[in-house]
Amino acid sequence: MTMHSSIRPATGLFLAAIALMGCAGNSGDVTRADLGEEVVITDFTLGPPGARPGACYGKDVTPAVIEQVTERVLVAEAEIGPEGNIITPAEFEERSSHQVVQGREEIYFETPCPPRWTPDFIASVQRALITRGIYKGEASGTLDHATRQAIRAFQVKNGLNSGILSTENARALGLVELDLDG
Repeated sequence: MTMHSSIRPATGLFLAAIALMGCAGNSGDVTRADLGEEVVITDFTLGPPGARPGACYGKDVTPAVIEQVTERVLVAEAEIGPEGNIITPAEFEERSSHQVVQGREEIYFETPCPPRWTPDFIASVQRALITRGIYKGEASGTLDHATRQAIRAFQVKNGLNSGILSTENARALGLVELDLDG
């Protein structure tokens, strides 16, 4: 059973809890937690090559970069008279096409696993984002749309366009301990 739905991000924590119960329980088939439109991979074997056992991963897909190219194409040669004068000028046509400059790319990043996403942890994330002037709501402990948007806004400044908080950005917010071994 793979969970995927179009349920709003506010229910993401609930879905994560269901996914974790499935992972820890007897089904064993649940391998990711749906957090709105974005997915947290809770089974490291489905993560990127070299994923750490026990680690959870967020996945982002960068958009393709497409360029519109316009070129002038010769449709008819100029007609030149015997004395070298132009009888009929050359005709050109503009043609536009789209070229993929850079394709879509899957980006994986480590994220705190869903068991850590308690209401207290979420409230800490919200307070950290309030302090930085990014989140305008209350520290309610609810992982709602506004919280996800604030997480995204914080992370975009650090090069990651995702509403799933990366471990690196959680550390930057002072919310996740540093791994001194690695």
